[in-house]
Amino acid sequence: MRIMIVGAGMVGYHLSERLSIEGQDVVLIDQDELKLRRIEKDLNILTVRGSGASARVLEEAGIAKTDLFIAVTDSDEVNLIACILSKNYNVKTRIARVRNEDFYAQGTSQAEKSLGIDLLISPDLAMADEIMHLINVSSAFEVAEFASGQVELLGYIAYENHPCVGSTLTYLREMQGIYDFVIVAITRDDQTIIPHGQDKIEAGDKVYLVTRKKDVPIVERLLFKAESQAPKNVFIVGGSTIGYLVARRLEQKKIEVHIVEQDASRCGFLSEHLEHAMVLNCDGLEAQDLLDEGIDQADLVISVTNSDTTNILSSLLAKHHGAKKCITHINSPGFIPMLGKLGVDVPLSPRQVAANMILRFVRGGGKIVNVATLLGSDAEVIEIKVPQRDHFIDLPLKELYFPQGSIVGAIIREDQVIIPSGKTKLQPDDNLVVFFTHKALSSLESLFQE
Repeated sequence: MRIMIVGAGMVGYHLSERLSIEGQDVVLIDQDELKLRRIEKDLNILTVRGSGASARVLEEAGIAKTDLFIAVTDSDEVNLIACILSKNYNVKTRIARVRNEDFYAQGTSQAEKSLGIDLLISPDLAMADEIMHLINVSSAFEVAEFASGQVELLGYIAYENHPCVGSTLTYLREMQGIYDFVIVAITRDDQTIIPHGQDKIEAGDKVYLVTRKKDVPIVERLLFKAESQAPKNVFIVGGSTIGYLVARRLEQKKIEVHIVEQDASRCGFLSEHLEHAMVLNCDGLEAQDLLDEGIDQADLVISVTNSDTTNILSSLLAKHHGAKKCITHINSPGFIPMLGKLGVDVPLSPRQVAANMILRFVRGGGKIVNVATLLGSDAEVIEIKVPQRDHFIDLPLKELYFPQGSIVGAIIREDQVIIPSGKTKLQPDDNLVVFFTHKALSSLESLFQE
């Protein structure tokens, strides 16, 4: 598939990297020649210097042969004009990133329909969605749902006092009883490991597992001595669009909200548009003011100012004084790998969240039913359908030679969820939840070719 991406910022680079690794034919357009030269050295893609809002530049880049068009510059106008221009060349799918909230006043689907764009992505809305998704499983740093919410992939950090630390996967499998789960990956020293039976979990590992949603509480207690529950008391540091959207949704869930904002005029907007939240006009780094308001008793602190420094320091400050968990907005995703060592529970990059939403949309459909890309990792999870071929009838899972770097976490058969072993037999039309590193994707798709 030929994919054209306009905008070589964080989102454009992330998309170019992921899609080119999978063997897609990627063309990247940007006006910054030095940036394009640096990217050409890193990635196997074609770069074109110029404006994505220019028909001439698009034609030079080969728009007439393009299947998928993605516009992700920092300018809403350029993104929209570029997508509208691409309609003249019969591009099958068009995606644009927009920041202006006015495009969402009538609902996303209406805006997409009126503009003739297949998907509009707002980084702020995407961040708010991701944060709300994470708050329901308070002990996990990563959550993804499959099989219409029946199956969850969860990421946990293993600490020294957790029951799973020092145990092999074989031992954990034997002790799990009627509550099934599959540990599909371990991230250790920034390396993603697809583990085998004799691999041991070590303190500091990031452990990814797949289980039925109804079994999450008992599996958490069994492995991590944890018990997730929705927060009752949330502090939001930063009253910009993300903070406001999250506060409004938390109010709808009857959760107590304090929102901290330094700008007095923005505080006025928040007070007018939020019903029950306590709006605090102070600096997110003023420890005494925050302690006076009870940040040390918070179940969750969400730091979403426009400053990485403020977000990191306010999160660490809250954790130091007793807050249970923090979610931290980070503009520079390069910081993400080191933040866990500092005590930041869940770092989120809006650019990476937006890029991952685009990847889910691009890969969805056909035999791939659903996709989740894991933040700060080179791994992904797909829900993929087993094709109607005699070869797959009653085929034991251990006889299906999965590519290196992939593992099946669950099988969905009609309304039944099966947490598999090697002896589990497949059937055509089963949906498989598969965890894999990105280099395994093309081999994985080939395995299930119609």
